[in-house]
Amino acid sequence: MSLLVLYNTLSRSKEKLEPLNDKKINMFVCGQTVYDDAHLGHARNYVSFDIIARWLRQRGYNLKYIQNITDIDDKIIARAAENNTTPELLARRYEERFMEDMSAIGVKENVDLYPRSHDYIKEMRTQIQLLIDKGYAYLSEGNIYFEIDKFPDYTKLSGMKIDELSKHRIEFEPGKRKPYDFTLWKKAKSGEPHWPEEFILEDKPIIVDGRPGWHIEDTAITNAIFGPQYDIHGGASELIFPHHSNEIAQDEAAFGKKPMVKYWVHSGVLRIKGEKMSKSLKNFITIREVLKKYDPEALRLMVAFSHYRSQIDFSEDLLKKASTSLNYLYSSLSMIYNAKESESAARETEKIINEISSSLENEFSTAMDNDFETPQAIASLFNAISSLRTVVEKNTHVDGDSKKKAINTLLNCASVIGILKHDWYKEPLSEEAISMIRERDRLRREKSFDEADRIRTELKNNYNINIEDTEYGTVWYREQNSQGRR
Repeated sequence: MSLLVLYNTLSRSKEKLEPLNDKKINMFVCGQTVYDDAHLGHARNYVSFDIIARWLRQRGYNLKYIQNITDIDDKIIARAAENNTTPELLARRYEERFMEDMSAIGVKENVDLYPRSHDYIKEMRTQIQLLIDKGYAYLSEGNIYFEIDKFPDYTKLSGMKIDELSKHRIEFEPGKRKPYDFTLWKKAKSGEPHWPEEFILEDKPIIVDGRPGWHIEDTAITNAIFGPQYDIHGGASELIFPHHSNEIAQDEAAFGKKPMVKYWVHSGVLRIKGEKMSKSLKNFITIREVLKKYDPEALRLMVAFSHYRSQIDFSEDLLKKASTSLNYLYSSLSMIYNAKESESAARETEKIINEISSSLENEFSTAMDNDFETPQAIASLFNAISSLRTVVEKNTHVDGDSKKKAINTLLNCASVIGILKHDWYKEPLSEEAISMIRERDRLRREKSFDEADRIRTELKNNYNINIEDTEYGTVWYREQNSQGRR
């Protein structure tokens, strides 16, 4: 098997994966701020890292994968006020809905832990005190800030210059020494969640009543679970600055371990009509809306058709294409699974089926080991299933052992993408339905479209079989495995 390499944002290059502790990998991915339903942009991010997690585990790594739940945040507080409820109740409601979405799209099953921010207040207080003791943090007008000028490596992840920072996503606050200093602990405001924590400043204890800033939440959680250094930190590319840059600064300054994370892995954004899909722009489509029309596996396939670091320019056509492609995979797998077996067919089919299986294993692994190149991996899956389908169509019987091995190989590769999990393909088409599909294909070649349409209608009404004419040729599927399973 080839070496696994991944792109490290910190070094801006592909690097060989060498975990800090042999075959054990600790991975943290920035999770959800639970104030509204998750949208397609979130799905793109979480599915991408889910595929990475699946591949690491299939490669034999002992992966511990955590995503945090941000349940203390300005957006949660504002939305709670709009809905005349408490921030805690609002956060719990949307956390529950988020978990339902992640379960529906096959992500939740592979995340080991979803730690909530509010459960780590003491750890945040401890880290902030370390930063105060080491001279990196200061108190001003009831807020505690991190002083970026004290941390020379601040821009190593973003590659930006210090004098450029104030131009990018920086909130002005009068108590800051420099505009780009960031908040570690926010002064309490009336009606907001707050904790009266004691800090030691200039050898004197002082109660600073407030709540944590966003950035300190993640490092307090990862330090508590993984320690000050771990293997992989993932998240959307839009978080490189300031969020991930701030994480590095406060973690390395507090705990003195460099690098905080060995590999920084970032997914590309999902855009719609030229803009990033986001709640603030109100141009988002929720996961729930998509799953009313499309199979969750079609959503996963749509994500995997693009490399995780690339930008996706979303349109519904992408989902339609993914749905059609998924139907092709299922219908082809059905043909292969239900192909008649015969020992006498071994010499004619065994060798070619085994060669297809072997090529798929090699090509799929090579693609995934090359920075998780899912487009190439999926191409190898489609090539293999198409070749196997051709073998089945050309031979009345095939070798049983090689067929079973090929199906296992197909399903093993598909499981990394998170597709072909259902067993609909095991139910064979009747001989009558097969004959009708072949007759319809003949009629279409002869441009007898009215007769072809009549057969198409009969297949749907009498056999519950839908027909699509696609780039792959004729694709059939039963109503149960098309769309709308949620």
